Amino acid sequence: MVSLMSLLFPIIGSAVLVFVVSSVIHMVFTYHKDDLRRLPNEDAARAAMRPLAIPPGDYAVPFAGSAGAMKDPAYNAKLAEGPVAVMTVYPNGPFAMGRSLVLWFIYSLVVSLFAGYLASRTLAADATYLMVFRVTGTVAFTGYALGLAQQSIWYNKNWGATLRSMFDGLIYALVTAGTFGWRWPS
Repeated sequence: MVSLMSLLFPIIGSAVLVFVVSSVIHMVFTYHKDDLRRLPNEDAARAAMRPLAIPPGDYAVPFAGSAGAMKDPAYNAKLAEGPVAVMTVYPNGPFAMGRSLVLWFIYSLVVSLFAGYLASRTLAADATYLMVFRVTGTVAFTGYALGLAQQSIWYNKNWGATLRSMFDGLIYALVTAGTFGWRWPS
């Protein structure tokens, strides 16, 4: 076993590298440009929604509220009539990127902490680069990528967008695994 404290450099270092790599992916490469699409007649939709003053949050339209209500003929008529949507409403105004970037960095630290914790409990100090890479990369891939599929499975998110984000997660996992393999204490 290895002390978790001896893994502070790879934990923090991999989170920093993932943060940098994710920034490059989203600022330089364009493969995420089609993750979201424009609403047909966006101006009319915005004008219709504006007077509703919908507070920020996640919504389903129509909303059933319970499994029993989903059997109600009135609810099913609303489904048939449409539109049917799951949406997230943001606060009005520019996006607060600072808060999101801080939360993303904290999340990256948490993924790296879990990767380091599992590796510290399962690998010896003399573990090979490949053994460290395999364990930490698997944990990091689980943290960055596997949970994303639920959005497509349950909320009908575009599978292309989900798979592109999972590909990003694979890159982040490889960066994390490489950092741990490189800086594993011996």
